[in-house]
Amino acid sequence: MRKITAVLIGAGQRGAGSYAPYALKYPEEIQFVAVADTDPKRRELFQQAHFVPEENCFANWEELLAGPKLADAILICTQDKMHFEPSIKALEKGYHVLLEKPMSPDPLECIIMGEYAEKYNRVFSICHVLRYTDFFSKIKEIIASGQIGNLISIQHTENVEHRHQAHSFVRGNWRDSEVSSPMILAKSCHDMDIIQWLVDSDCTKVSSFGSLTHFKKENAPEGAPKYCLDGCPVQDTCPYYAPKTYLERDDWVGEVLRAVVSNDTSDEGVLRQLKDGIYGRCVYHCDNNVVDHQVVNMEFANEVTVSFTMSAFTLEGGRSMKLMGSLGQIRASTDKNVIEVTNFSTRETETIQLDNDLAGHGGGDSGIMHDFVRLVQSDGRDKALTGADASIKSHLIAFAAEKSRLESRVILIPDYIEELKKMDK
Repeated sequence: MRKITAVLIGAGQRGAGSYAPYALKYPEEIQFVAVADTDPKRRELFQQAHFVPEENCFANWEELLAGPKLADAILICTQDKMHFEPSIKALEKGYHVLLEKPMSPDPLECIIMGEYAEKYNRVFSICHVLRYTDFFSKIKEIIASGQIGNLISIQHTENVEHRHQAHSFVRGNWRDSEVSSPMILAKSCHDMDIIQWLVDSDCTKVSSFGSLTHFKKENAPEGAPKYCLDGCPVQDTCPYYAPKTYLERDDWVGEVLRAVVSNDTSDEGVLRQLKDGIYGRCVYHCDNNVVDHQVVNMEFANEVTVSFTMSAFTLEGGRSMKLMGSLGQIRASTDKNVIEVTNFSTRETETIQLDNDLAGHGGGDSGIMHDFVRLVQSDGRDKALTGADASIKSHLIAFAAEKSRLESRVILIPDYIEELKKMDK
């Protein structure tokens, strides 16, 4: 198959750190030939890593897309509210598009992007990377095999992990739903997508409850300053003390967090940013408004019911699930990368231990890049596993859940879709 070319809009942690490295590992499949980012340092680092010509380095997406088409495909990895315009422009220009999730915080924009992808017959994949992991692919395979009979119900927990919540959703870019997205969309649209994929039916009803309970000013320890480095009296016992979060974690996640906080990832460079930067703030003195725990109940057209819980207050990260069928059950944990399948008749349990060494969403980041390259090589003739149609459905579940949470009522998805259609006219 032919090698494809690509451009990147947004050279941050996801674009440059998670997806683009695929081109360095598989240079015979894909090459990045242009980049756009408002941060000159990140732009320069990406240029050097991928040998991008100086004339193809742009300060923003508007400059890049104002010129001639530069490649076969484009990766759009900007902030949530900056997805719609560059996606529409890129599709009009003839690019195949890989778009970071969520598609948009606006349900109508999601629908319009899907319509544009169909209109211009372009590949338009959304980064629901969990579908590309061995873990969830195996669960999908077990369900399809009939090993647990008919799927009846699912309990699904997203363990956000307390440090992740503090970093991304209290201090970080996704802390304010007015600027980014509601928590259920920004963090859990992955989960809404994987639930829909496993159930393999349309969601019909949604109810949800949740709130911001802990990360607010009234819960600040006595004497806690606005910045952790300004003499916090509980620095030895606070699990959210910034230097502890960003300097003491020595795994690959710690490396990612350092790079997010500072372009200079040395201890000194990180400490300079923590002194008065957003990631150095006390978690009880931030301008965050997204929930720190939420539950969502769903019913699907095939009568499968799902209970989903998202919580910041966990030690472990990842997802844990129990899938209940008419002939057996599945227990699974991404943290341990273990799937247990139990047969009701024999009462025997098969334990499946998957590879624990896969980084990047359990190998999903690399998996979606491999699939996107394949789709572009076929010029859109092959079907995307995470195309716009599937993504819009799971996004609508998230939007309906937030509507339910705010309005304290059950949302009927068909009625909700009709409301959106009327707004679009």
